[in-house]
Amino acid sequence: MNNTKLDRRCFVRSAAVAAGAFAAGLANDALGAKGKPRWETAIGLNGFASAAGKYKKSFPIEEVLAYTAKAGFDGVELVQGWPRKGYPSAGDAKAVKALRDQYSKHGLQIFSIQTGAAGAFAPDDDSRRRWLAEMRDRVKLAKALGCDCIGMWPGGGLRGQTIDEAIKRLAGSFREIAAMAEDQGIVAAFEIEPPFQFNTEEHLVRILEQANDDRLKTIYDPSHFDLMNKSAGRPHEMLTRIGVGNIGYVHFTDTDGTLRDGGTSKHLPAGDGHIDVEASFRALHEGGFNGWMMIDGWQIPDPYDAGTKGIRAIKGYLERAR
Repeated sequence: MNNTKLDRRCFVRSAAVAAGAFAAGLANDALGAKGKPRWETAIGLNGFASAAGKYKKSFPIEEVLAYTAKAGFDGVELVQGWPRKGYPSAGDAKAVKALRDQYSKHGLQIFSIQTGAAGAFAPDDDSRRRWLAEMRDRVKLAKALGCDCIGMWPGGGLRGQTIDEAIKRLAGSFREIAAMAEDQGIVAAFEIEPPFQFNTEEHLVRILEQANDDRLKTIYDPSHFDLMNKSAGRPHEMLTRIGVGNIGYVHFTDTDGTLRDGGTSKHLPAGDGHIDVEASFRALHEGGFNGWMMIDGWQIPDPYDAGTKGIRAIKGYLERAR
């Protein structure tokens, strides 16, 4: 795989981030390789949604939000379809306000919403145009909810096209979303996983390179990066190759380097798997990452346990990074 172009982009971007961070650090002890990173913490509702579905457990949303606030999290990432049926339209001011207020009354920010992206690489132009129109509303919704980010997951079949054709179409669609997101002042980021058609480091690099737009970011999930890095327990190695400057936000989880029940990468609470948690934090810190760290409890039987162990790991690193 030829990473020359991507590496050059990462180098220039990382240098700019580091320079800006150094200047900010002189003024107010902010982010920088020698300073304390500014990370905001969140919990993902996807953990509770998946545990409810897979293990037939009940997680009343107000109980989840009370826990999230008490545990010291700053925000939440919404998942489509749980606990409500779907997202409201951005134009439904009453529904948007009610949803935002539900979280803000606990002192929590909705920092991101998760969205599907199968339509982003549909082989026919009309399907991609419909997806882009729907995503335009989703981006506006994210802004109205007070989000800093919007996440995209390109699952689904190739539908008769080659992987090369699919990557080209996906990158083109993502480039348009990145522009829409910038117009709203938020970050568009995508994630690829083992069950997807796009499931290797090479695919991730090609999507970023072909989009050729610094506004498009990817999501660092150590469980997926670990499987794409030969399940060696060192996902930070792939993170470094991809470039921290290409990370929009983080889905933090531990893993044992396997798939859960033949599905996606097995997610485990921080410290319960085989990854070098400290090395991931250090790579993000030294690479100048400044943003959201969401605890991803996907299909973990006890998402509360995952949340508690995750935020303790993050806060512990931040204390040591002082």
